[in-house]
Amino acid sequence: MGKSTLFNRLLHSRRAIVDPTPGVTRDPIEGQWTPDGADMPVMLVDTGGLKLERDDMDDRVAKKSWERIASADLVLFLLDAVDITPEDEEFAAMLRRYAGKTIVVVNKADSPERDARAWAHASWGYKDMVFVSAEHGRNIDELEALIVSRLDWSKTEPEIDEHEDVRVAIMGKPNVGKSTLLNRLLGTERSIVSDMPGTTRDVVEGRFEWKGRAFTVLDTAGMRRKAKVTESVEYYSVNRAVKTLDRADVVVLMIDAVEGLSDQDKKIVKLATDKGRAVVFALNKWDQMPKIKNSFEASKDKLQYFFAQMAYAPVLPLSAKEGEGVDKLLKTIVDLFDQLNTRIETSRLNKAVHDWIESSPPPASPRARFKLRYAVQTGVNPVSFAVFATRPELVGESYRSYLKNKIRADLGFKNVPVELELRASRKRFEDLEKS
Repeated sequence: MGKSTLFNRLLHSRRAIVDPTPGVTRDPIEGQWTPDGADMPVMLVDTGGLKLERDDMDDRVAKKSWERIASADLVLFLLDAVDITPEDEEFAAMLRRYAGKTIVVVNKADSPERDARAWAHASWGYKDMVFVSAEHGRNIDELEALIVSRLDWSKTEPEIDEHEDVRVAIMGKPNVGKSTLLNRLLGTERSIVSDMPGTTRDVVEGRFEWKGRAFTVLDTAGMRRKAKVTESVEYYSVNRAVKTLDRADVVVLMIDAVEGLSDQDKKIVKLATDKGRAVVFALNKWDQMPKIKNSFEASKDKLQYFFAQMAYAPVLPLSAKEGEGVDKLLKTIVDLFDQLNTRIETSRLNKAVHDWIESSPPPASPRARFKLRYAVQTGVNPVSFAVFATRPELVGESYRSYLKNKIRADLGFKNVPVELELRASRKRFEDLEKS
């Protein structure tokens, strides 16, 4: 029906896999989304589809979907603009108990001509119905406005997960030394250490203190290439490793210094940065590298070339087996945690934004003029900011990158990911100067 396409459209990113094959989405996928007109984010969930003919896996997918529907504040019931299927009829009947919190979203209404046929869905009897094209963006603004109007904002307040312990996820491909590092940090054989790849199946958790700071460290199953994830136990182990990112503050990505980078390393980094987690690149087994002058600088340059968008992330040599570089790694992790939890006063932020605009004004043309008016910090850990503009859709990617880089360089976030959202505003530009 296009659930994942709509999910990605609302988030303005490709978080969910989009494929014409039904049933690609199995586990519910979450994304934090701030609709236009909303002052705080909404948790958007893309669920697996419902089938009439189901196997055991389909039953489990359906069970998870219904659990999310039951707990949701609002349900978007997605239907095809032209075709009505037996699955639609079954789903509509089962959703009847949630009619008070359901919006019918008729997808693939690519043009007004299709709307006439789409009105057939009014027979379901739901109060609100909107026609959209998730693929082309038609009427998405109308859908956003309807969602905002249907949510009860009076009982909500931003969720703040404040914790003093530094939560670290140790990640990397199999047999890269993750368990060796965990055991080194804990001073005990908490994880099984073996030369056989894939020894760690579950997430192993431990706690320790270092220089007065409390740490919770998580050793995860190694992530393999998709073609090698064949056993169901391996599939769920990787899933648990990915979900560990929801609990972590900092990800230590362990890379085998001898073998070099892998495609899986890139995948882990994307998963981590999508969730706003700080990343440390740890080149493990550095004690096995040839003692050549400037060899670390060369390896660092190669890594930063491979991860072109991650030049801000620290890169460190490490030998988990010998304990070399562990203190520097822990100091770096603490620095990243402190950056993730830094709050900037709004007056200081807007003074900085004013200076950045004066130093490098936004590009303008007769048809593409916009003004940046003011900014607020919308979250910590992960770090997020919102900049209000007259026409946010005209702010190009290069100027967004400029603002994000200035936030990192000037405001104390030099080694962590920064999320920047452009929002529409009608406030006067003078507000920026007054602040």
